[in-house]
Amino acid sequence: MHPMFWHETTSPIGPLLLAADAHALRRVHFQAGPQPLTPLPEWRRESARFADVTRELAEYFAGERRVFGVALAMQGSAFQKSVWRALTEIPYGETISYGELARRVGSVPRAVGMANGANPLPILVPCHRVIGADGSLTGFGGGLAVKRALLELEGAACVCDLFSRAS
Repeated sequence: MHPMFWHETTSPIGPLLLAADAHALRRVHFQAGPQPLTPLPEWRRESARFADVTRELAEYFAGERRVFGVALAMQGSAFQKSVWRALTEIPYGETISYGELARRVGSVPRAVGMANGANPLPILVPCHRVIGADGSLTGFGGGLAVKRALLELEGAACVCDLFSRAS
C-alpha cells in the first residue's frame, strides 16, 4: 500500500479534507457534513502535494473552471467505477435523474444511488448533478444545502428551486 497524504482546505461550502497517494487524489470529504473524516494516524499531512487540486477547486468555486485536470484514483467495485465514470460525463450545469443514470450504466436507480453515495471524490466526480426524477435534490453526503450550493454555482435548474422561487 502506498503512503497516504492529506490536507484540509477551505471552500465556500466549508472545509474539505483531501487525501492522496503519491500518484493521484483519492478522497474529497466534506468536513462540515454529518461525518467529518479523521485522517488515519499513518497518513502524512502535506499541503504542497495538494497545490494543483486546491487551485482547481478555488477556480471551480470562482466560476472559472468547469472540468478538473488532476489525476484521480477511485477505489471501488467495477460497478461503482462504471457509475462514477458516467458521472464525469454529465456536463457542468446540467442534471440527470437517478433513473437516467441507471439507464446509462444498465442498472436500476437504487443501485446507482448507492454507488453515487459512495463516491469518494465528490465535486470532481460530480455526484451532485444527479437528482430525483421530480427534480428534488434527494440525499447528498455533504448535505442538501451543499448540493444546492454546488448546483446553483453551476447554474443548474432543479424543480425544487423553481417551487421555492415561485412562493
